Amino acid sequence: MRQRTVRLRTLTATAALALAASLLAPQPGAAADEPPPAADYCEGQCADVLPPGANGNATLAEILAHRLLGTQPAHADDQLGPYDALSSGYPSLTDDKLTEFFNDASFGVPAGQAASVTRPRDDVTITRDKKYGIPHIKGSTRYGTEFGAGFAAGQDRLWLIDLFRHIGRGQLTSFAGGALANQGLEQEFWPQAPYEEKDLEKQVEYIRTTQGERGKQAMEDAQAYIDGLNAYRVKSKNGRYFPGEYVLTGKIDAITNIGEIEPFKVTDMIALASVVGGLFGNGGGGEVDSALSLLKSQEKYGVEKGTKVWESFRARNDPEAVQTIHDGTSFPYAGKPENARGTALPDAGSVEREQLVYDREGGAKSTSKALKDPVKAPKKLKPLQGMYDDGVLPGGLFKKDGQKKGMSNALVVSGKHTASGNPVAVFGPQTGYFAPQLLMQQELQGPGISARGVSFAGVGMYVQLGRGQDYAWSATSAGQDITDTYAVELCEPGGGAPTKQSTHYLHHGTCTPMEKLERKNAWKPTLADSTAAGSYRMQVFRTKYGVVTHRASVEGKPVAYVSLRSTYRHEADSIIGFQMLNDPSYVKDAATFKKAAEHISYAFNWFYADSRDTAYYNSGANPERAKGIDPALPVKAQQANEWKDFDPDNNTSAQTPPAEHPQSVNQDYYISWNNKQAKDFSAAGFGLSAVHRGDLLDGRVKKLTEKGGVTRAALTRAMSEAAVTDLRGEQVLPELLKVVRSKPVTDPQQAKAVQQLEAWQKAGAQRNQTAAGSKTYAHPDAVRIMDAWWPLLVEAEFKPGLGKDLYEALTAQLGTDESPSAGHGPTGAHAGSAFQYGWWGFADKDLRAVLGEPVEGKLGDVYCGGGKLDACRDALLATLTQAAAKPATEVYPGDDNCKAGEQWCADSIIHRALGGITHGPIQWQNRPTYQQVVEFPEHR
Repeated sequence: MRQRTVRLRTLTATAALALAASLLAPQPGAAADEPPPAADYCEGQCADVLPPGANGNATLAEILAHRLLGTQPAHADDQLGPYDALSSGYPSLTDDKLTEFFNDASFGVPAGQAASVTRPRDDVTITRDKKYGIPHIKGSTRYGTEFGAGFAAGQDRLWLIDLFRHIGRGQLTSFAGGALANQGLEQEFWPQAPYEEKDLEKQVEYIRTTQGERGKQAMEDAQAYIDGLNAYRVKSKNGRYFPGEYVLTGKIDAITNIGEIEPFKVTDMIALASVVGGLFGNGGGGEVDSALSLLKSQEKYGVEKGTKVWESFRARNDPEAVQTIHDGTSFPYAGKPENARGTALPDAGSVEREQLVYDREGGAKSTSKALKDPVKAPKKLKPLQGMYDDGVLPGGLFKKDGQKKGMSNALVVSGKHTASGNPVAVFGPQTGYFAPQLLMQQELQGPGISARGVSFAGVGMYVQLGRGQDYAWSATSAGQDITDTYAVELCEPGGGAPTKQSTHYLHHGTCTPMEKLERKNAWKPTLADSTAAGSYRMQVFRTKYGVVTHRASVEGKPVAYVSLRSTYRHEADSIIGFQMLNDPSYVKDAATFKKAAEHISYAFNWFYADSRDTAYYNSGANPERAKGIDPALPVKAQQANEWKDFDPDNNTSAQTPPAEHPQSVNQDYYISWNNKQAKDFSAAGFGLSAVHRGDLLDGRVKKLTEKGGVTRAALTRAMSEAAVTDLRGEQVLPELLKVVRSKPVTDPQQAKAVQQLEAWQKAGAQRNQTAAGSKTYAHPDAVRIMDAWWPLLVEAEFKPGLGKDLYEALTAQLGTDESPSAGHGPTGAHAGSAFQYGWWGFADKDLRAVLGEPVEGKLGDVYCGGGKLDACRDALLATLTQAAAKPATEVYPGDDNCKAGEQWCADSIIHRALGGITHGPIQWQNRPTYQQVVEFPEHR
């Protein structure tokens, strides 16, 4: 589509404001009575919050006013304040005060509180409440209900939905501009889910034709949702109240209204689902990198000891790892076989990553520094110039490093241990901080649907996390291994000698051509993105065993390593499970909840609470692997090594039966923060060791449960305290201080630093401001020292013993630290989520071994000081001296939002703007983005 930017370039700021105010005004809602609410058994005891606000659309006028005057569109930021305030308000929290920090999540809108009622069709109403503007959709027909859901999604997230469908299709740069971050993001994501339109259509038909009546209904619901979304698309375009980003990116002319918002299709929802699944519902993969680190370990120690050392860091089943099911029940999955067969380790030095990008032209030729060619803009429009120059999303969002980015938590207590006798739950997804959020709030009431909560924008025909009439549910990312790497032996069709670059491979003895998939993207500079015009072509090869990721040789023969994910070609199959969760005639208790969760193919931990029971179920399309296959390493692509009943045409196979998935009903309590699920349920990657951020929840909830009388406020306080606590300070610093204090500390500077750390640890090792708005920590020097010390001490503790090559190989698979001020989260820096992946478990085990304390699941060697306490102490004190001397300006170097040395600001959460509306920093909290607090007193 031709980009139209000429008119905008000559538009004055005053004229733009006047035009936008008159032509791009928000759509008025028709006055109407609020429909009667559905049955609600929560009786005012369900609450939730989703910052910054429900409204994620902004007209050009609203964007200009925001950038020039600092104003916010209605309901764009009204949940940000309550969310932020909990970090200071939680110590005195009571049940009566919960609504100061959370919304009332009752069904319906109270009398007199309806701000507007929109009727996009005669069979549906969208009622928005005055306080937060959340859409309450009520339909008299199924089609009307889903049409209303799509229409409301357009009202709240039209630009975001359009943005993410283009990400899902690998077309971000063509849509939003050629910024380097946009290039990086689509280059990371598209190879993980490369599809042609026929592939997406096939997935729609698969659901429609193989999933029974529910599959047919799901696709009818999806079409109705798309119809509603398109109806809003047309109305907003014709009425000139569409999101202003379409003007700023050159899609629509601000004066003539010429241009187009491309119609949405059901296949767009498949593409969107692949993005959501790629971010939050996948697990496993990375076997080639694991093979390389294993080889480094064997190279240093020899095969036997090298394997033992590597396995100790890989920690597939660390007996000290915190577990969601803590009663000892075993759920074996993806473990290490006694006698592995078919493993395909690469020959030394033979691995090459598959080239993805070809034919770079213009602005795409520079890969380190963006080439700029700004369009001309009037002086007063300069605040909007280049707002996407750094990309609409961080470039590392889909990085395949084996470490998912901030994936939710849950705290659930059985009614046996609560004050009321009813279960209490505090849970929600930790999906990063975006403006607008990827999630959107809604209530859906119609034939076969009764739920309130959140859905990912663009796939919101059902509530995905929320509450029903007498139950609530939520999820955390599970990350179990549903992705394997196969080594396909390469061949030449004419019988010649193959090379690593050959494009044919052996499949069941036949030399078979790889399928080449391509995506050609081109862009031009716009007001929003000044990147010079450019283009490139992405290319991947697809085999029956998955998409090529690397080339290598195995036992002297050239191979291609390919990645096979069980949910590939099945991106939206989980729609059936969500449909069930929204159906009050299906989910009636814990047993039917688990049945619904069984139909969700992505890897999630699901939690449930009603007035009587709590439950947990781990979902996922877990492939049933051949006997003797090690899922942690690449496997030879031979028929005997395939998944059981593997059909490459549809990428289907036998899956482990539901009874073998971790699950439980009415355990005394459940916690999850992306930790280990259960005994023998093997970790899919590095990081589930003796210390995990799940320990911050487990210790607190266990203590509450043992005491009894748990309330919603008490459980929320436990979550909130964990959310502002430094994991290293609480869980590892005691061992560090034991080693340091094993002899008197005589150096004055060292003694001062130790005393500061001890005082901080005794006070709770928190990173919380002294009072709301103070922007200062109670122990700033101790926090600074800890931040500077940790990477130094880990290197001093492990690198001498492991050696440079092995240390670097292991740290490439598991970073040593994730402090709040680091740029590691789902939105880059200022991401909230912290302490998910790091070496704190390894350090803890090693220090206890040096101290002579008990250690289960020991590392393959003792590293700190070569196992000698005095030498270990010397190493820790030497690095502590270096850390204490580092000024705040070096520890917190500053960025576009914070000056160098601003500790609180460096930690703070800042919503990543996906559009024209921005928000200021808030206090760091390691906490779900959307969060529910629920306690049902009654049941149907």
